[in-house]
Amino acid sequence: MNALQSRVRLRWGIVALVLVAVVAGVVTAIERFVFELTPLLGPGVGALLLLVAVAYVQALYRSWGYRLDDDALELRRGVLTKVDTAVPYVRIQHVDTQRGPLDRLLGLGRVVVYTAGSRGADVTVPGLKPDQARDLRNRLRDLAVESEPEDAV
Repeated sequence: MNALQSRVRLRWGIVALVLVAVVAGVVTAIERFVFELTPLLGPGVGALLLLVAVAYVQALYRSWGYRLDDDALELRRGVLTKVDTAVPYVRIQHVDTQRGPLDRLLGLGRVVVYTAGSRGADVTVPGLKPDQARDLRNRLRDLAVESEPEDAV
């Protein structure tokens, strides 16, 4: 299995940090204006959630992998729930690369694979260097074109 770029941990960590800050702020506000228990409740909840978030991001990074097999894109991911996904090349409709502002800042990109019969993206491979994302997109596109309709699952 191919691993993601290690910088994806920083991306996930920044997103987690924002969520932790919001939750800690809400807990602080509720404590201050509703319950008036202790001024340390919000920061304590924030510190606890931050530790959980750091551990989760590390575990998520270790769980992620992808591979191009002979007939399908294989993905492995998940911390609490392990998910193994096979996307047959014959089902691929189109493939995008995406780079949001945070991705661009960190030098990352992602590949989004759309399949037949779905309303949206079926799978996303995050945490790739931009050239890796472009190469993976092009390779998946070529493999989808080469696949015969009789090979469909």
